[in-house]
Amino acid sequence: MSAGGTVDVVELTAADADALRDWAAVTAESARHEVGDHATAWAYEELLAVLQNPSRARREQFFVARRDGEVVGTTWLAMPLLDNLDSAQVDVHVRPDQRRRGTGSVLLRHAEHVAAAAGRTRLDAEAQWPHTGPADGAGTPGVELLRAHGYAFGIGDVQRELPLPVDDALLAELAGETAPHHRDYRLESWAGPVPDDLVEGWLAVVNTLMTEAPTGGMEREEEAVDVAAFRASEALLAAQGRTAWRTAALDRDGTVVAYTEMILPSYETRFVYQWGTLVRRDHRGHRLGTAVKVANHRALQAGADVAGRRVVTWNAEVNDHMIGINERLGFVVTCRAGELQKRLTG
Repeated sequence: MSAGGTVDVVELTAADADALRDWAAVTAESARHEVGDHATAWAYEELLAVLQNPSRARREQFFVARRDGEVVGTTWLAMPLLDNLDSAQVDVHVRPDQRRRGTGSVLLRHAEHVAAAAGRTRLDAEAQWPHTGPADGAGTPGVELLRAHGYAFGIGDVQRELPLPVDDALLAELAGETAPHHRDYRLESWAGPVPDDLVEGWLAVVNTLMTEAPTGGMEREEEAVDVAAFRASEALLAAQGRTAWRTAALDRDGTVVAYTEMILPSYETRFVYQWGTLVRRDHRGHRLGTAVKVANHRALQAGADVAGRRVVTWNAEVNDHMIGINERLGFVVTCRAGELQKRLTG
């Protein structure tokens, strides 16, 4: 696909090592242009592992836009294969010195064309901007590009960061505060794959996160519980040089009722990524959200060298409960993001 004969969009494969390095560099440069050192773009090695290990759960495609043979923009397109079968997620970046030349529009239209050809009609996209900007991202480059192409703003998120290590005294204080509230539960922490005896219960909680977390105007369905696909995703984490640190809360029957997980990357030494945290609805009110997060931080700090890193987390701006937990731990606001959605027609 081209615009005025000057921009070509090409899909990358695992054999396109040099082009994939350019993809990673341009994407990171674009993200840093928006939010500086708070950008969390994937490393080249992590991207290569995705292409070398196709997922059972989603199809991921990487595209570059070239002008005069030079990479000037990138797109990531992901389509779920087990659930949400009408949906796709798209992420577009344009090199800062190449903006305002239509490249973003070319990439976005190309991604929509590929998604539509695969039968996808619901497209999700995100954009980031500094925290000093407006809550709805009005006037920011990413949001305005998406809105110009028919995407509606669904919900605003806020990124927060926590310097490591967290003070042991604070973790002990929080653990002590929560302990009287969850005496009927057991906390288990570990690094790496979820134990076989917990995996089905783990997934039963984890796969409701997309609908249990605040969604605003975004349409979403629960994710499917598929142990084999999950094990494949754990293998991909290992191939990416990432280690999962996880904590679960178990009831008296040994059923997983709450979880949290952090991802420790080896190719990116600035960050630790806080992924999901969720307590099953029928087990809320026992301070389990705080308890699992504190236990996970303790396990991470006892088992890995994380000095100098920052934990990065994202919360919907309306998620007061989880934000309160994070702020007690010491997280501070760094930037904003918006989730937008579009329905393709005809």
